[in-house]
Amino acid sequence: MKRTILGLITAWMAISLAAAQQNDSAVKVVGAMNNVMWKGQLYGTIALDTISGKQHLYGLGPVEYLSGELLVMDGRAYKSTVLTDSSMKVEETFEAKAPFFVYAHVENWKEQILPDSIRSIPQLENFLDQITRNSVRPFAFRLSGTIEDASIHIVNLPKGATVRSPLEAHQGLTSFRLSKREADIIGFFSTAHQAVFTHHDSFVHMHLINSPWRI
Repeated sequence: MKRTILGLITAWMAISLAAAQQNDSAVKVVGAMNNVMWKGQLYGTIALDTISGKQHLYGLGPVEYLSGELLVMDGRAYKSTVLTDSSMKVEETFEAKAPFFVYAHVENWKEQILPDSIRSIPQLENFLDQITRNSVRPFAFRLSGTIEDASIHIVNLPKGATVRSPLEAHQGLTSFRLSKREADIIGFFSTAHQAVFTHHDSFVHMHLINSPWRI
């Protein structure tokens, strides 16, 4: 099955929450989303191959110059870029840079089941907020299961474009739809990092890869 890494899930069904908190390592952040969106700092502030300890590494962020998406899944890095309005390229590589990136080393996950009533990102945020009130934040989480239907995207800023607002940053953004796919989603939750590694109106940032993601 084709592997797919994308920037945002807007709807899903039948996905179990594979992690509610992370206890063995702190979440690390390099760069900031607001520097990209409002100051036009599109260049890479971190090279993925410089992150030490690849084992059990998880992370996400955009490719420098907003030319794609990055996901690190259990020590393996994937880069997705847009080919056409209906196709994408995905490659496994640590040879990539990001203008901002959030990551953590997670060896052990605390497993929970995502309630059937959760059908939106705000509902997921509220659920994560409620079950982790007494836990360390920020934290990484992982969703695994079957996507019923999802709207997803890859950033694809035209070469040479300048960015001074979120609207300009989303030039070229390409959306896709997925359905009836086995998938894993890596996400990071924080109520204190809006416009740093989450958008200003959200507490989560998530990237997806459809299964099987192992090569």
